[in-house]
Amino acid sequence: MRDLPHVLLIDDDIELCTLHQEVLEGEGFEVTLAYDGESGIEAMDASPVDIVVLDVMMPGIGGVETLRRIRQSSDVPVLMLTARGDDIDRIVGLELGADDYVTKPCPPRELVARLRAILRRMTAGRRRQDAHASLQAGALHVEPRARTAHWRGAALDLTSTEFNILEQLVRDAGRVVSKEELSERALGRKLTRYDRSIDVHLSHLRSKLGDLEDGRSPIQTVRGLGYQLVAEPE
Repeated sequence: MRDLPHVLLIDDDIELCTLHQEVLEGEGFEVTLAYDGESGIEAMDASPVDIVVLDVMMPGIGGVETLRRIRQSSDVPVLMLTARGDDIDRIVGLELGADDYVTKPCPPRELVARLRAILRRMTAGRRRQDAHASLQAGALHVEPRARTAHWRGAALDLTSTEFNILEQLVRDAGRVVSKEELSERALGRKLTRYDRSIDVHLSHLRSKLGDLEDGRSPIQTVRGLGYQLVAEPE
């Protein structure tokens, strides 16, 4: 990461973009603006960015399709802006690999706080990479330094947030980890009421891992308590 974290803001609301740009630059961010999905993808190709803020409702290819195209070639963290109460857009965005979401209208200070939380989480992840060796839980092998994971010898294609959650589950393999713990340690924020982010990310992880030989998922839900990684023999 450069001295100033580089934010790419993709939103067709020019006035709102200008407001967010002024606040973000005042808080120590470098900001690039794009007013539609195509321009945003072109901006990513032109210059590396540390994080993307992506509006769902845009003309042209739209935010969800833009995210889909971003994920074809990049695991850069993506914070999505969604309409208030629009669960479908949030869930679809998370399933496609968004790291978090915030509803519009979004106070600029909240946007700053969310971006910093995601970037702190990335920095903490890199520090852990330097401090910890490879992790193994049965047939699941995780390399924190390289941020890669293999299941039954095959590489897993994970988003940044999915990796964070999986790493926490591997570190606590065999122990029940509460949703609150996962939110704070993997998402970098406290769990809020009706927040389904962890559920969606876990659903995506389960789909990528598949089932154990006995037909169960390796990520078990312990009702009322949280989640537990069940180690399958190598």
